[in-house]
Amino acid sequence: MHLTRTEPDANLYRFYRMEIVRGLFGDWGLVRNWGRIGSSGQVRTDWFDTEAEARDARFALHMKKAKRGYE
Repeated sequence: MHLTRTEPDANLYRFYRMEIVRGLFGDWGLVRNWGRIGSSGQVRTDWFDTEAEARDARFALHMKKAKRGYE
């Protein structure tokens, strides 16, 4: 999932990516990558026991970002 937020008047050009990945030990990771458009940004992975937990976390983050203006 790829989200962007642009506000030219405020010189704000941001991106936020989320991806669910399978771990080596049967766990599931939510990989998040965010930063200024055109940069590589920062990366964080949160690990969960089940795919459903990872999907719920991704949905919650998506709703949070949507409230902040990401599309």
